[in-house]
Amino acid sequence: QMKKSSTRKTYRLEAPDGGWGILVCIGMALPFTSALAALPSFGLVFGDFLKSIGAETSAMAIITSAFFSSMSFAGLFSGSLFQRFGMRQVGVVGGTLYFLGTGLQLFATSTMHLLVAFSLIQGLAFGLIVPTCYTTFNHYFVKNRVMWMSFAQTLIGLGAMLYPIVMQKLLHWYGFRGCLLILTGINAHAVLGMLVMHPVEWHMRKVPISPEEAASASEEQQEELMPLQEQPVKPTTVVVRVQPETPLKATKDEPTFLTTPTADPAAAAARRLSHAEEHMLRVHSSRASSITSLGNWSGPVVVSDASPQMTHSRQASRRTSMLATGAAGAGAGTGGAVPGADVQDTPDVVKKGYLRTVVDFLDLTLLKKPVYVNIVLGITFALYSDITFFTMQPVYLFELGYNKVDTATIIAIGAAADLVSRIFLAVTAVCIQVPSRYIYLAGALFTVFARFFFTGITEFVGMACITAVLGFLRTWIHVPLPLVFADYLSKERFATGYGLFMFTQGNAMFLIGPIVGVIRDKTQNYILVFHILNAFMIMCAVPWVIEVLIVKFRRRNKIERDNVDHEELEMNNGRSSIVH
Repeated sequence: QMKKSSTRKTYRLEAPDGGWGILVCIGMALPFTSALAALPSFGLVFGDFLKSIGAETSAMAIITSAFFSSMSFAGLFSGSLFQRFGMRQVGVVGGTLYFLGTGLQLFATSTMHLLVAFSLIQGLAFGLIVPTCYTTFNHYFVKNRVMWMSFAQTLIGLGAMLYPIVMQKLLHWYGFRGCLLILTGINAHAVLGMLVMHPVEWHMRKVPISPEEAASASEEQQEELMPLQEQPVKPTTVVVRVQPETPLKATKDEPTFLTTPTADPAAAAARRLSHAEEHMLRVHSSRASSITSLGNWSGPVVVSDASPQMTHSRQASRRTSMLATGAAGAGAGTGGAVPGADVQDTPDVVKKGYLRTVVDFLDLTLLKKPVYVNIVLGITFALYSDITFFTMQPVYLFELGYNKVDTATIIAIGAAADLVSRIFLAVTAVCIQVPSRYIYLAGALFTVFARFFFTGITEFVGMACITAVLGFLRTWIHVPLPLVFADYLSKERFATGYGLFMFTQGNAMFLIGPIVGVIRDKTQNYILVFHILNAFMIMCAVPWVIEVLIVKFRRRNKIERDNVDHEELEMNNGRSSIVH
């Protein structure tokens, strides 16, 4: 047995960075193509139907705005749903709802029917699909995220280019209802796309570890190095389950301290942590697991953290457990009355408990982080500016006197440049590793300058060239978007963090959109509106640049202080050696 244990191989689990992850990219492209391409083509598919019921222009604005609002609310609760029911299960529900929403549009006879089927049902469904896809992608890819995200976005771009052509042909061949029937079958692939979102634990790579590396590893790293034959975990350790792919129920799976086996359920329940302490332990445990994860393993890990925060949480929990056990014993001996207990504080404690439940459920503590808030607001303003700009561009071209053929040609040139940029980003990501946020910042800055040139161009060749430049830069705003959050947030908080962003972005578009529309209708000045949209893009770029400068300045000051302290320490050591 000693020989077996000495020759037993040790390995480390790492994210696939390929393999089944390629199917995850394809599965993400299936619902994204139909959903993202459906919004620009909404007027193409439903235009004649809405005109027949006398609600063409106003209905389109209301339906699309309600779609984004429904999507934002679903995204807000996605992280909590993942913890309760599991990520893949929630994604399958979203894909099924998206498919059923398209089927219900077959029977639509009024604007209200479309509001329910398209805006409400499909909006909620897509709000569940987006965080499912991005969170699963974040788990599967670590080293080459930009490259594989560009690959997935290239598939989405190809589908978005073909979608309006296919819809036009289907309307011509089968009519409005027949087109919707075939579209229902196409959108059924959203369910297939969600079914391939396997938990990453099913496809982790086993990387062998040499005995020298295993022996030289630190204590925390050795806990993650797993033998070929797993050993049972002793009940005296603290087991922290960081597994967003599987359900986490508060009554069973939340962190508890297991000291000695007991058959008394009341005593076991008394030793549980308080709600606030469980939250703190979960936060610190997720940080510890992300630091020591080497291979970005997100499955069950055994965390042993000696940090002051964790030590404090453990000591506090032990004190709480001893008090709770003692109180339970005293209550049993005195008929349930606990001497010295202050009953008047109970309503305040209950109120704080409700507030803490809401904060934990939505992970609102992220709003205390200035960097996260800066990321959310910046991307929200940039996305609104980009989407509104390209929505208004065709109308602006008609105002300049362009016909439909020239307008369609210019838009097609912008879409082609967008596709080329996606391929370019995927190829360059293989050779050059650039942080996703820097790519996004560069796209926002260059877009600001390009739009200033756009407002001064009227001829066809110049308009086609500047539209190609804007289309090329548009990829730098859309492709790295989820990766910006993936780089900043831990995998355990990505779903809730991205859900908060979806909620903010959807409602911002719902509130800001009508205001800009009123300005456009009152002034009939598209150049003024384009400058307002450019100001929103600047509201993304400038705060991010300021943040980068502040972080670098603080880091430089910290390095200088550390160097000064080190020099003073060496001088003091030299003086003490001379004295001795």
